Amino acid sequence: MIDWAAFLLTAKVATWTTAILLVIGLPTAYALAYTRSRLKFVADALVALPLVLPPTVLGFYVLIAIGPQSPVGRVYESFSGQILPFSFQGLVIASVIYSLPFAIQPMAAAFGQVDRSLIEASRCLGASRLRTFFKVILPQSIAGVVVGVVLSFAHTLGEFGVVLMVGGNIPNETRTVSISIYDEVQALNYDAAGQTSLVLLAISFAVLVVMYGLQHKAWSPWSVRS
Repeated sequence: MIDWAAFLLTAKVATWTTAILLVIGLPTAYALAYTRSRLKFVADALVALPLVLPPTVLGFYVLIAIGPQSPVGRVYESFSGQILPFSFQGLVIASVIYSLPFAIQPMAAAFGQVDRSLIEASRCLGASRLRTFFKVILPQSIAGVVVGVVLSFAHTLGEFGVVLMVGGNIPNETRTVSISIYDEVQALNYDAAGQTSLVLLAISFAVLVVMYGLQHKAWSPWSVRS
């Protein structure tokens, strides 16, 4: 039997994570794409760190950073009366950090490929940096932004190590789909684990279809085919 409550919670975490990454990812990707600092490679390495860091290690440091003894944890507890570890909010924070490179890297790559002459022409016509971004850079980079959004959402759906370290396994609070599958396998309920895994497989395939469709220009958010 499929644990639909876990699916609903996972979708909720993925939606919040993707929305937050979109807000912080656009300006961060813009800065990475157009900065001329010699230390840009350090920022690139920091953004890419979750790609190579073991999820359990990342989860451990996030757990320490948001724990009740940390400044962030103390501030949050003073306002909400609750702790961040093993909560939905803590799960979202961990997911944002873990999925950060999947959002920022495609966006930064797309921003960097925009024709600089178009940007310079916009600035020469008196447009501000903000207006140039929304009128010139973003429309030319929309495919990369969509890829970042799709990858962030899909990556969050399949998280396991970070989720287990920071959120634990609390039903209707932190028990995501990956944790549910793990529990079913541990209980030797292979039918339930197989059904849930099949749904995730279908979602993963759909993500790949969107990704490769964008890559080969088979679909474009700004065009309508006749």
